[in-house]
Amino acid sequence: MPPPKPQIVRVIDLETTGSAPPAHGVCEVGWQDVALGADGRWELEGEGGQLLVNPGRPIPPVTQAVHHILDEQVAGEPYWPEVARRVLDPYPRRLALAAHRADFEQQFCTANLSHGADWICTWKCALRLWPDSPSFSNQVLRYWRKPPGLEHERGLPAHRAFPDAYVTAHHLRDQLNEASLAQLIDWSNQPGLLPRVRNTGPDRGKDWREISDDSLAGFLTDRDPDVRFTAQTEIARRRGGGVVGRPSAQELLL
Repeated sequence: MPPPKPQIVRVIDLETTGSAPPAHGVCEVGWQDVALGADGRWELEGEGGQLLVNPGRPIPPVTQAVHHILDEQVAGEPYWPEVARRVLDPYPRRLALAAHRADFEQQFCTANLSHGADWICTWKCALRLWPDSPSFSNQVLRYWRKPPGLEHERGLPAHRAFPDAYVTAHHLRDQLNEASLAQLIDWSNQPGLLPRVRNTGPDRGKDWREISDDSLAGFLTDRDPDVRFTAQTEIARRRGGGVVGRPSAQELLL
């Protein structure tokens, strides 16, 4: 009898008609699995996959200009509820789902469709683990980090479901080899912890440690929850608790 296949974290990427369901729908889903090997290291597993999906409405031209999926290409394809469960819940192997900017995918991959999966946001985890990156988009991380084993052409074109999932899977693999699964899930359940001030103004681009107390206090009422959370965390650090930036090796093991 062959040994059982290892448990996985499945990376998901969606292409959609827009960003606000139920007004918008899914028109493509891609996935790539990452598995824990016998040597204790995480690696990509399998070939992944990609399916076109009928979004049940026309694809707006501004969205077609991003992913180039045409209405006639998806007209005869199944609807999202018909394919979502088998893609999102490869029972019993799945430990969690992952996506870059997972808040977006979670709008369409509801708990009902994903069987209540835990999620990892590789964007939020990149903020914690790789704060020196010039930007934290999927593609900038790809070219800044140059993950080993990433086949350039297999990760193209950008803004299509499988190539984007494939690139994200390399980020996830490396994050899982730096921090525990539980730690990545915990970070993903919090707002993003920004390594640098990104708002307009005199503090733009500065490390949060560098700005004055008065300036820091002004960010506590910002509209962006990531900005508010980062400001609150930096205030806590200055008062003797909390942390901003890359945690210690000991903290990563918690």
